Amino acid sequence: MTATTAPPDRRRWIALYVLCTGMLMIVLDATVVNVALPDIQDDLGFSQSGLAWVVNAYMIAFGGLLLLAGRIGDLVGRKRIFLAGLALFTFASLLCGLAQSSGMLVVARFVQGAGGAMTSAVILGMIVTMFPAPREQAKAIGVFAFVASAGGSIGLLAGGAITQSISWHWIFFVNLPIGIGTALLAARLLADEPGLGLGHGTDAPGALLVTGALMLGVYTIVKPAAEEGWGAAPTLLFGAVALALLAAFVAREATARNPLVPLRIFRSANVSGANAIQILLVAGMFGMFFLGALYLQRVLGYDELRTGLAFLPATLVMGTLSIGYSERLVTRYGARATMLPGIVAIAAALLWFARVPVAGDYWVDLLPVMVLLGLGAGLAFPALMNLAMSGARPDEAGLASGLVNTTAQVGGAVGLAVLATLSATRADRLAQQGDGQLAALTGGFHFAFLIGAGLAAVALVVALTVLRPSRPAEAGAAASGERAVGGGGRGERRPAPVRAEAA
Repeated sequence: MTATTAPPDRRRWIALYVLCTGMLMIVLDATVVNVALPDIQDDLGFSQSGLAWVVNAYMIAFGGLLLLAGRIGDLVGRKRIFLAGLALFTFASLLCGLAQSSGMLVVARFVQGAGGAMTSAVILGMIVTMFPAPREQAKAIGVFAFVASAGGSIGLLAGGAITQSISWHWIFFVNLPIGIGTALLAARLLADEPGLGLGHGTDAPGALLVTGALMLGVYTIVKPAAEEGWGAAPTLLFGAVALALLAAFVAREATARNPLVPLRIFRSANVSGANAIQILLVAGMFGMFFLGALYLQRVLGYDELRTGLAFLPATLVMGTLSIGYSERLVTRYGARATMLPGIVAIAAALLWFARVPVAGDYWVDLLPVMVLLGLGAGLAFPALMNLAMSGARPDEAGLASGLVNTTAQVGGAVGLAVLATLSATRADRLAQQGDGQLAALTGGFHFAFLIGAGLAAVALVVALTVLRPSRPAEAGAAASGERAVGGGGRGERRPAPVRAEAA
């Protein structure tokens, strides 16, 4: 039986896998490039400072446009934005692979980031619409959470394999068949739901303010803060302008007749708390993946492929929990109770990583870290996404989806910039004190991992004090056609949104 003739229920699950394939392509691209940077530099003649723009151009466009793309999806239709984003991302991937100059690659990476933002911003919104029953929704979000959180480690493995066996150009060319195939299936399987219409949120000043604030904020983190320090004049200047634009955006949305981002979405303690926790956890974990890969390569002497394989256990454990068990746990114990041990496991993994020696043994020093990390992420992130989407009305699901992705992106950018800077500063200090090169590098990594564990500890405090326990009995709402309103365990109900079936 083909996808287009499958029963409606099966079609929804096939559509979920299509959406997750699109998300995996986006997530992979964020890390698959990292292992190919030396080859790209040699081939296109990048300077050391210019090489960073291969990553930064993508991050600035991606992080800056997520919130706007999510809201536009609510207004004009999420399927349209998803397909348009796929087309733009795939076309930009072709340009990246064909690039023969540094300038062409940087411009193509910026366009690719814009396409990635459009594609990923609306996926969660479509998932919660397709799966309104809490139990099914928890399972679907578990699948998405695995793809979104595990794609980074898969990207390290894929990037190393492709770069070593073919060339760096093919890390972009492989997106072409994936993007085209995903678009063709999505066009058939996804419901063509009409949006609210631009009249419900055509807030051009708000759009310009929030996009400018996010792009400038991400630029400040990945450029002057990472290169010149957080106290440098350019960092303070750009940071102040970004904060001023953000404040102007909030003031605009509080008074606009048809705001681009209705501020009521932040009234839910669970939605606000979940996004704050995600920033903290992603900051610690993103820095761990980046610095952990450096430890494996620079200290232990692993090559790119072996580095990717070293992170594979984390991916396997994460996938087993996210796909096989997260739905049962969230349904039975509630999202908050499921998330708490996950945060503890992530903190424990970072603390364990903070004690790895110079001559570390993978089976003794690193495998436990990978298992704990996979356990923590597999428990925490599906529950976090359930909470982050719980307070959104059906007509604001795209906005909430874009917000979830934005906090993850900002958390990753902040975590990478802060932890990498602290690690380098600590390593330089240890080297000046007489430590050997490898010992100094390892000491810098230790310090960064301790900071990451501290961020996870703060996330645990936020979870215990801000989030409101959800009632496991809410899973039974599906039987009565009701769904709990996120915003705490106040027992408030509303009719479930109509299930989106493929036409």
